[in-house]
Amino acid sequence: MSRIVILGAGIAGHTAAMHLSRWLRRGHTITVVSPQADWNWIPSNVWVGVGRMRPEQVTFPLAPLYQRRGIAFEQARATVLYPEGTADDPTPQVEFQRTGPERDGETGRIGYDYLVNATGPKLNFAATPGLGPDGHTVSICTAAHATGAAQRFAAAVARVQAGEHLRFVIGTGHGTCTCQGAAFEYTFNVEHELREAGLRDRAEVVYLTNEADLGDFGVGGLAFTDRGYLTSSKLWTESLFRERDVRAITGAGVTEVTPTAIRYEQLDGSFHELPYDFAMLLPPFRGVGLTVLDRSGADISDRVFNPGGFMKVDADYAAKPYGEWRAEDWPRTYECAAFPNIFAPGIAFAPPHAISQPRQAPDGTVIAPAPPRTGMPSGVMAHAVAETIRDRVLGRTRPAHHASLAEVGAACVASAGAGFRHGSAASMTMYPVVPDRHTYPATGRHPRGNFGEIGLAGHWVKYMLHFLFIWKAKGRPFWTLIPE
Repeated sequence: MSRIVILGAGIAGHTAAMHLSRWLRRGHTITVVSPQADWNWIPSNVWVGVGRMRPEQVTFPLAPLYQRRGIAFEQARATVLYPEGTADDPTPQVEFQRTGPERDGETGRIGYDYLVNATGPKLNFAATPGLGPDGHTVSICTAAHATGAAQRFAAAVARVQAGEHLRFVIGTGHGTCTCQGAAFEYTFNVEHELREAGLRDRAEVVYLTNEADLGDFGVGGLAFTDRGYLTSSKLWTESLFRERDVRAITGAGVTEVTPTAIRYEQLDGSFHELPYDFAMLLPPFRGVGLTVLDRSGADISDRVFNPGGFMKVDADYAAKPYGEWRAEDWPRTYECAAFPNIFAPGIAFAPPHAISQPRQAPDGTVIAPAPPRTGMPSGVMAHAVAETIRDRVLGRTRPAHHASLAEVGAACVASAGAGFRHGSAASMTMYPVVPDRHTYPATGRHPRGNFGEIGLAGHWVKYMLHFLFIWKAKGRPFWTLIPE
């Protein structure tokens, strides 16, 4: 009998748990440890954040689903790993602290044979003074955050309706942020709602980003064919900003947020202050802060995690100049470098380097996107990890399954405004996610693997995907036919 423990129930953790539960039913145990009671389809938080959806439309409770599928569930936050066991018990263990309403604060431990670290990120609002829901800006990173954002947005819209002229600022709240796609989506959903309400002439919309160029999205941008013409994501994105009259401030690292202004440094070394009336700025990510102890109780966290708290896996972490980065640097199996029975798919693994070109201001401040690892790539990674664990539990002598971001593609449908008649979305694909300049020397990506188009059809696709992926996450009939 094998014991599999999965930390986290986001896209990566939930994907691994669902697949393992259908492959390993007899005599094996699967336990999910997650501080959240609900699963959240995060891509639709953008619609919650402008009042187009309610939080219950993007979430559902995990416990009933896991009970039906024979998955044990602990609503708890993992705190300490004992990958060598303890002096009293050689069994690898994880310690956790319960977060549920009835047993909040209680601690417990569970042993494992295989551990999947799918804890995702810590939302590091503290990196920028004044950032976040406990500061002066809103967030759409969780359903609860998005609900609060919708309330603040409605209040701002009411002020515009009353005759005020307001500035709406959306973007990244630190020089090292990732997930620029979410900021892009929220920017154009806010712009769309203001335009649909007939208020656009009294509202300025500003996109503030750490990207050096629009269309970078943390992947260094891409070249693709749009309506028969070869173009770049930079030109394509810039045209959308001009069309919608959205002002863009690029290469910006936010240093502080006050109740009335956003202070930021730009790549040219200049410092600025931008007054605002409503602001949604995404935080940078850190690892969740797990401690790792050896059998004697000594702290060996630095063997397992990098300084940012992300787990070191089968990647090449040697420091290299930008021009020497290779596709082969990226992990393929997501096995922990120190303990091969631990895996870290999704945001939890430590990337070997950024994907976008690193940049700094003259004073050394890093202002460049961190690599995105969310959404479709998280699901693909988790599926491969689940297959590897399944094979090892069943005694199959097969190599570990691979899902390198330098070998897989990604598809994204980014909302640019909701509405069955007037909505739109930007549909994009790229292959591979991490450029492979040896195989594709011209651009780093397959010449026919990249695509981009924006229009009403994209909104219908985005809306359909919302229901499809929630159907899949709930394990409804034929859920396995829906790709990750």
